[in-house]
Amino acid sequence: MHNANPETGAFFPRDRNWQPSAFTPGYKTSVLRSPQKALLSIGNTVSEITGPVFGHDMLGELDADLIHNFAAPGESAMGERIVVHGHIRDERGTGVPGVLLEFWQANAAGRYRHKNDSYLAPLDSNFGGCGRTITDENGSYAFRTVRPGPYPWPNGPNDWRPAHIHFSLFGAGFAQRLITQMYFEGDPLIPICPIVNTINDPAAIDQLTAALDMANTIPMDSLAYKFDIVLRGRRSTLFENRLEGN
Repeated sequence: MHNANPETGAFFPRDRNWQPSAFTPGYKTSVLRSPQKALLSIGNTVSEITGPVFGHDMLGELDADLIHNFAAPGESAMGERIVVHGHIRDERGTGVPGVLLEFWQANAAGRYRHKNDSYLAPLDSNFGGCGRTITDENGSYAFRTVRPGPYPWPNGPNDWRPAHIHFSLFGAGFAQRLITQMYFEGDPLIPICPIVNTINDPAAIDQLTAALDMANTIPMDSLAYKFDIVLRGRRSTLFENRLEGN
């Protein structure tokens, strides 16, 4: 950890053509959720742009190990073991330290550990599907998990979500929470997903797709995938809770 103050200066503008439109009828829930009036820019108060301060001592021993953090003693989650790692960067490519990352996902069969998930795939009693970590002084992070499975969802008559992991990022202020999701390189469901197809630029879709990283695999244990996130600027990662700008 470090004691440097977070940057509070001006940011590079966002490229609206890089981000998807809020109203995309192919993604049915966007019809009701998209803004109906012009967007307004509202200033933040001091309480919103300061605090909290996250430290590595707030993490549990297994918070970043989804293979074991909900498992019974001596057991582990079922599925293809993977390591996900990368950097959280600003618009200039500089790593951002002290970012709290939370992640959640379906299990290897494509089912969430949630009472409202009605998919018929089996649950895994040793997999909770959530964890957290904090970026180091260089803005890097890593966690272990199992590769999630795809699942059907009631958007159209036969729509399936590609395998994905959800990310929530908390910055230096209470109002600085960004949410995105990561896909896997080579997944054939990516180009036919209605949510993915709200994004106009193929390069922006590629930015949400983690690349296989054989150099960081754990031999005889886990494959590795690299996923970098850009917080702001013209080539910001798509954040689904801040389509109007972050």
